Amino acid sequence: MRDAGRIAAQALQRVGERVKPGITTWELDQVAATFIRSCGAQPTFLGYNDFPANACISVNDEVIHGIPSKKRVLRAGDIVSVDLGATYRGYVGDTAYTFSVGTVAPQAKRLCEVTWEALQAGIAKAQPGGKLGDISNAIQKLCEAAGYSVVRDYTGHGVGRVMHEDPAVPNFGTAGRGVKLRAGMTLAIEPMVNAGRSQIKVMPDKWTVKTRDGSLSAHMEHTVAITGSGPVILTDCEE
Repeated sequence: MRDAGRIAAQALQRVGERVKPGITTWELDQVAATFIRSCGAQPTFLGYNDFPANACISVNDEVIHGIPSKKRVLRAGDIVSVDLGATYRGYVGDTAYTFSVGTVAPQAKRLCEVTWEALQAGIAKAQPGGKLGDISNAIQKLCEAAGYSVVRDYTGHGVGRVMHEDPAVPNFGTAGRGVKLRAGMTLAIEPMVNAGRSQIKVMPDKWTVKTRDGSLSAHMEHTVAITGSGPVILTDCEE
């Protein structure tokens, strides 16, 4: 899991280094795939439920599951969420980050900052003996206190030998409730946060998810192991 997580994290880092005005989302997808394969791993997303690309790349009001395209050119002021996974020796690392394309508006920058802070707040609650609702509640409270909403139709999840395992990890909930957290669990914690309302819509391509009101959305994700001494981020370039 550490190896898979590190490969995914390094792939995401390399994609981030290429994010700039004028690049296409297809080119970013190729950066991810090339690096993952160079490590002896496979892009987890390619072919998953027939997904046609190596990474999900979602721009501005797209929440998740954006399909990379040679026609989708990033422009200064955009925010772009890159979600990818690496499968290595039978285990999966899953991670996401929302990058700024050039200089972005203050409200877009703040949305990304709060989403990152929410991820950290959720990770801090991934403690053995705690409850799943502790993670969910920490994310929800931080985002709503900042004036944002969390997406309720999609959640984080367990991750291990396959990308989506039990339990679901919602970004909203009640502290002290839900599955008991135990050492050895590995979770993909991933706030999906909208600047406007929480409602979403799925586009005709059957994959791309957008905010219903057209507001910006940000997405941050880490694969996290719960250990006896607390949470360990597996999708960290330094791990």
